[in-house]
Amino acid sequence: MGLPTLIYDGDCGFCTRSVRWVERLPVRVRVVPWQEADLAALRTTEDRARHEVVWVPPRGRVRGGAAAVAALLKHCRRPWPVLGRAMDAPLLRSAAEFVYRRVANNRHRLPGATPACQLPAEQRPGPR
Repeated sequence: MGLPTLIYDGDCGFCTRSVRWVERLPVRVRVVPWQEADLAALRTTEDRARHEVVWVPPRGRVRGGAAAVAALLKHCRRPWPVLGRAMDAPLLRSAAEFVYRRVANNRHRLPGATPACQLPAEQRPGPR
């Protein structure tokens, strides 16, 4: 069985810094920017990969956003699976997604960000 894959935005400085942190976790995962990935083979789309981090297990459901982060943490060694299960629990899932979406939508304002971090206009929240 192969490794799971974590797909991220390789043009975004904040995303790249976040992935560097992930690479230090006690986890075996293939990390690939969507710009270099065979997205069709990974069962996802460019639109989804531009919008959120994507977790692709060798088998099973592809997950995005906070659910992808939860899946990643559950795949780590202790103590990280506890946090991943908490994020995926019904009572906290909505809060985790809310926080994830706020960070993702404002990633261009966060430390390490570059102009490439800003979402395209059609994906930004609020009035256009």
